[in-house]
Amino acid sequence: MEEGAATPAAQSRLAVRRGERGDAGRICEIYNEGIDDRLATFETEHRSAKDIEAWFDAGLPLATVERDGRLVAYAVAHPYRARPCYAGVREFSVYVAREARGTGAGKAALEGLIELAKADGAWKLLSRIFPENAASLALCRKLGFRVVGTYERHGKLDGKWRDCVIVEKLIDA
Repeated sequence: MEEGAATPAAQSRLAVRRGERGDAGRICEIYNEGIDDRLATFETEHRSAKDIEAWFDAGLPLATVERDGRLVAYAVAHPYRARPCYAGVREFSVYVAREARGTGAGKAALEGLIELAKADGAWKLLSRIFPENAASLALCRKLGFRVVGTYERHGKLDGKWRDCVIVEKLIDA
């Protein structure tokens, strides 16, 4: 993965790299912000660094983005299903620290993840995104993901039904 320029407003450099076990604490902080924001996950309870370390134990593709030496975003891909026919399908998530939103860090993280997932043998990435998460949907469109459809009333968050927009991209073509 290579270093890339942030948007002019950021006035800094973004560096993309494979995540390392030592990043678990900061990744956890960023993920917990996302949980608190209620815009990107059905999760309601904070995670611990130990929870994130399990991702590294499992060998998941995980790209991180640093801005001025501080980790500000990450993207991770989990296996979609255990059945062998889905071996190359990964479900991804992208999270950006509040202070880095709108700087291109999410785009850099997802681009880095696409590279890592390809190297890991993936042929497709997909995600479920809340319809209200306009930034995530715009990012996915920008990077060539297509909307497949919407799961209606997919789950409850804080007692309210939430829909999920499904996006996918073939990455081995």
